[in-house]
Amino acid sequence: MRKLFAFNMVTLDGFFEGPNQDISWHNVDDEFNQFAIEQTSTVDTILFGRKTYEGMASYWPTEAAIKDDPIIAGLMNSLPKIVFSRTLQKAEWNNTRLVKENSAEEILKLKGQLGKDIAVFGSADLLSTLIQMDLIDEHRIMVNPIVLGRGNPLFKNMNNRRKLQFVNIKTFRSGNVLLYYQPISNKED
Repeated sequence: MRKLFAFNMVTLDGFFEGPNQDISWHNVDDEFNQFAIEQTSTVDTILFGRKTYEGMASYWPTEAAIKDDPIIAGLMNSLPKIVFSRTLQKAEWNNTRLVKENSAEEILKLKGQLGKDIAVFGSADLLSTLIQMDLIDEHRIMVNPIVLGRGNPLFKNMNNRRKLQFVNIKTFRSGNVLLYYQPISNKED
């Protein structure tokens, strides 16, 4: 069965975006870009919620993205993508399919197919839903050395406590720390 992992950048105080969906604080350099290329090369499907999809679709196909980051832009534009949304009317970004209902069924079907890993990038609302459905196999959380004081928390709308097992850590020269966790018990204590 294929693994579904979630990758998110967060601040030291737990926000995945600042007010007004600000992500200008993302600590990205050449070392991060190399990591992003390696990680994205291990997946053959990317899942998004509507808000993250709209942000990604407005950036990666642009000339600026293709010029500034040609390898990641190539991967992001060519990989199959699924956006889960009840409100979005169409998904026009290359290789994107819109799913309006039965997200659990869709993901279980994907996980049962042969292929590389499946990734969720950003998409905190979708992530919360997938966690509650016990569909996430691994969390990859990159902590950036910054405190925003306010913003949108990564783990929101969670109804129950979730235990995670530490799997690995990777430190970056920039001060970013990537933490790998897997669910060990998805039952409330």
